[in-house]
Amino acid sequence: MDHTKTARDYGTVAKLLHWSIVVLLIAQFSVAWTMPDISRGTVPTGLIGWHLSIGTTILAVAFLRLAWRLSHPAPGAPPALSRALQLLSRATHYGLYALLLILPLMGWMNASARGWPVRLFGMVSLPALVTKGSILGMQMGDLHATAALILLAVVALHVAGALYHALVLRDRTLQRMI
Repeated sequence: MDHTKTARDYGTVAKLLHWSIVVLLIAQFSVAWTMPDISRGTVPTGLIGWHLSIGTTILAVAFLRLAWRLSHPAPGAPPALSRALQLLSRATHYGLYALLLILPLMGWMNASARGWPVRLFGMVSLPALVTKGSILGMQMGDLHATAALILLAVVALHVAGALYHALVLRDRTLQRMI
């Protein structure tokens, strides 16, 4: 299997990491929208436990994706876009990376403040980021929900950009990641 990129396409590793995050986000939002409300005394079992596990997996894959991206620049020059679209594209990509890292950390802080165990891949216990009862950790829970909605908006913008390239510009931008 060729793990390197060509002059025009992303390599297998970049594609695998990208699409893994897509699948994980679909799973995460599906769980988040169907899990019970979290309140004082809630026990992190069932869907809440799944939400924590998927969140830590997203964090791990996002760190890998960022490390891969920093060590393997995008292939070739992007298509010619107006300055405004170049800035929007760059802001969208930076926003995605930032939210994919910050959002799970906020959830982890909230779980820590509740005294809940957090595990990577559901197996490896992770340390608490804040002490049980931490006001900051509890506030992160409120911000976590808002940040999730912002992530959805940025993902929608990213998808719209991909469709714009495919349907309007008819360039190979979308095909580079498929």
